[in-house]
Amino acid sequence: MTKIDRVRIKRNGDLKDPADLVAAGKSVEVEPVEETGAVELIDGNSLKLEPIDWLWDGWLAKGKLHILAGPPGTGKTTVAVALAATITNGGRWPDGSRASKADVLIWSGEDDYRDTLLPRLIACGGNPGRVQFVSSTYSDEGKRPFDPALDTPGLAKKIHDNPPGLLIVDPIVSAVTGDSHKNSETRRALQPLVDLAKRLGVATLGISHFAKSSAGRLPVERVAGSLAFGAVARVVLAAVKMPEDDEHPRVLCRAKSNIGPDGGGFGFDLKQVDIPDHPGIRGSRLLWTGKVDGEAHEILGIADDLEDESRSDAEAFLLEELRDGAVATKDLQKAAKGAGIGWRTVERAKKRLGIVAKKRSFGGGWEWSMPHDEGDSATKTATPKTRRSSRSSTENDDETREDREDRQDTDVAVFARFVVVLC
Repeated sequence: MTKIDRVRIKRNGDLKDPADLVAAGKSVEVEPVEETGAVELIDGNSLKLEPIDWLWDGWLAKGKLHILAGPPGTGKTTVAVALAATITNGGRWPDGSRASKADVLIWSGEDDYRDTLLPRLIACGGNPGRVQFVSSTYSDEGKRPFDPALDTPGLAKKIHDNPPGLLIVDPIVSAVTGDSHKNSETRRALQPLVDLAKRLGVATLGISHFAKSSAGRLPVERVAGSLAFGAVARVVLAAVKMPEDDEHPRVLCRAKSNIGPDGGGFGFDLKQVDIPDHPGIRGSRLLWTGKVDGEAHEILGIADDLEDESRSDAEAFLLEELRDGAVATKDLQKAAKGAGIGWRTVERAKKRLGIVAKKRSFGGGWEWSMPHDEGDSATKTATPKTRRSSRSSTENDDETREDREDRQDTDVAVFARFVVVLC
């Protein structure tokens, strides 16, 4: 027989006290209660598999904590507000997919709701009627400003019956009461937000900065404070400014994902616009400028202009490979990969050196040559070399402009043959 040390008396109608139950002629039902400190185990066979429920496929997941970080002035908050605007109006994500319309909840300890965040939301096409701003909370001392480090359980209770699709917390470090540089304290402090997201199915986005003097480190390690911020978050995004000669003024990239693909990003630009029907009020509008390929560390390296070493490596690489004449683009790609130099970095070095890209013949491949060798049609095979730098990089696997034009030429040739057959 199992020994039961503690029981809980079940309520029978409005009566709970055993004496009242007996006096009323009702039965007394009890249920066992686990002792304090008892651990519950879940059998794997009892669990039902569930897919990730994406708010934005691959980027924002319902029920998960995300971090958006970057250097000051890169547009992090405006990115978050633009994402919120997309959700409130059921607009298009940067990849062209359609967003499911939902409400958004925003808490900010840095920007004013009236003169900054709401104008930005409207400038980005958002629906103010679907946005709520967390303002204050009540304590024994009366009304006070909301504190995410203390009041997240109360917020979860407030939104329980009508949870938003997205919750923005800016800055996320405000959720930590102790030392935000200590791993254990940060993890414990973030747990209420993690629990809120999971229990209510809310995609939660915390905004942070990059740590000072963190250039060159792994993207996740650059988030200010403890490494726990990047570790607890299931997805880490980064917003950065790009060099003036880049086709994208700024980039939102995916630095880490534990639940989907990482890498890649989308370019964007910011523009100040007048808010209709509100004279004298302006807001920042975000304009997406297209898809950006490459790994996060490579994109951030270019953004930091940290690529002083990578630039010199890439330029030296091209000067060496092209010194004897033109080289096929595909051979250069293989050689760059073997040398540990990202193709995006090589393409930027190509632009700086004025290297010429041309097709050998109709339907043939592309080749690169130095400006003074443009008339030389001789093509040599590039030999991969070992790069002295310990910093690794990855090749951009997406097709280049030359690849696209090769494919187009092939399509034209096939079509031409088809026309000839018909004639």
